[in-house]
Amino acid sequence: MNIGFIGLGNMARAIIGGILGKGLVSEGGITGYDSLASARNMAAEKYGIALAADNNDVVSRSDVVVLAVKPQVIESVINEIKDEASEDTLFISIAPGKSISWLEETFGKKVKIVRCMPNTPALVGEGMTGYCVNDAVSEEDRETAKDIIESFGRAEEVSEHLMAAVTSVSGSSPAYVFILIEAMADQAVADGMSRSQAYEFAAQAVLGSARMVLETGTHPAALKDMVCSPGGTTIEAVKVLEEAGFRAAIEEAMEACTQKALNM
Repeated sequence: MNIGFIGLGNMARAIIGGILGKGLVSEGGITGYDSLASARNMAAEKYGIALAADNNDVVSRSDVVVLAVKPQVIESVINEIKDEASEDTLFISIAPGKSISWLEETFGKKVKIVRCMPNTPALVGEGMTGYCVNDAVSEEDRETAKDIIESFGRAEEVSEHLMAAVTSVSGSSPAYVFILIEAMADQAVADGMSRSQAYEFAAQAVLGSARMVLETGTHPAALKDMVCSPGGTTIEAVKVLEEAGFRAAIEEAMEACTQKALNM
């Protein structure tokens, strides 16, 4: 299998690193192109991928093509490559807000399409990606796509109408978590802790809490109750968070994110 990348930015490089780390392709099995020479050179130097002459060259060399470009440029990219695109090529798009029907219409013909929404923790192999496929994708193609997506984290196939929700709950949510970690660390610094130590304590607390949810299967509310001893410190903190509208603020932020994703 030969995998091609159109776009070699941070997310593309995270996916390439996952593919190589899992041994999904043999040496020389990845080809890429980016309009920025710096991005091309970085990918070639770090991962040893083959560089294509242009986007069409990527498509002609590849069985699977990852469209790792921003939504504002994906239309021009597809217009450039659509004549080279084959019905046998599997296209994986990571452009947010671009539906399968939009992608099909832009290609102007039936091609195999996987639409996915990864997130930045893919950069450290801990991504969470929702994906959906069109009816040209076979079971074998579906397994190929899942292997690629799971190489840099977890993956779940969802109905396409849920992709905007995927954007708010995982695609954009690392930003919410980073704000939480920053705020926790700021207060720890105010309480006398060093900045580096504060970030370590806050980040590890978030990481450990997330693992408890994933590995125990226990409802988050029950896990919260486990920490809240009667008359203790934690329930006092939770009381303040609830009074300040912490839960509602998160829900409202996610609703705004979902609506933006639906209207891109």
